[in-house]
Amino acid sequence: MTEGIPNGGFQTETLDLPGWTHVYSGKVRDLYVPADEAITEKIGQECVLVVASDRISAYDHVLSSEIPDKGRVLTQLSLWWFDQLDVEHHVLASTVEGGVPAAVQGRAMICKKLDMFPVECIARGYLTGSGLAEYKESRTVCEIPLPEGLVDGSRLEKALFTPSAKAEVGEHDVNITYDDVVAMVGDDIAARLSELTLKIYTRAEEIARERGIILADTKVEFGIDAGTGIITLGDEVLTPDSSRFWDASTYAPGKSQPSYDKQYVRDWLTSAESGWDKSSDTPPPALPAEVVERTRARYIEAYEKLTGRTFA
Repeated sequence: MTEGIPNGGFQTETLDLPGWTHVYSGKVRDLYVPADEAITEKIGQECVLVVASDRISAYDHVLSSEIPDKGRVLTQLSLWWFDQLDVEHHVLASTVEGGVPAAVQGRAMICKKLDMFPVECIARGYLTGSGLAEYKESRTVCEIPLPEGLVDGSRLEKALFTPSAKAEVGEHDVNITYDDVVAMVGDDIAARLSELTLKIYTRAEEIARERGIILADTKVEFGIDAGTGIITLGDEVLTPDSSRFWDASTYAPGKSQPSYDKQYVRDWLTSAESGWDKSSDTPPPALPAEVVERTRARYIEAYEKLTGRTFA
């Protein structure tokens, strides 16, 4: 999380959490900082409370409809992944005993306050999405040359580091090149960000594959821990909101793959039934109950398949 987190972001209802002050709301997460020194002293360093909501976004809009339990699924899955990865991360506590307010237990983490890099670190092991769109135009992804003959869903010979620049709230992130990252953060840090991103992807792809899930790509974010100077993994990690997960049993290159995320939401919003024009400034309509429930079920299915746990 960034130093000096500004007020702003999205207008959301905030919670009254004793000992904590709300400072920022993103599309799906709300950030709080300690309101008194007792919390900082208990934690032992500067920290921020990251609370995952049940909000869902699509096409750069936060929808009026929420997905029940989504915040808990994202938080619990992130915590599980943090335990699987041999990478320095930002989580300090995730239980009431550790200082998380009881009102948000299960969907909140107390985290180190990091000075975040202005780079979305993306690893791609398969060709799809914006990478596929660029490939069709130039046979490259983030200007990295790729061989002829690849199709939607093709597995790449080796995973690629394909960063993007963080956009303003409500805007699309912009794909950039490795040289752009060097210009932003310097040679040494750019190399380390690439190394860590691909290390995380490689390990997670192996774990997911063992559980019958393909990890097509993922986005991670890093910052500097001011206390140690170490590059540290922040934000969420390897959730359906930050990653593209496919069912290995139905995987077939050459077409769009069903994914464990908000696909039902996107499909409905762009259907004739919704009547919404995503190119307009009009907010999206509320989601039908069936779309909400199917989306919730998809998130939970991803959690259960990956962790081997039952979501209660």
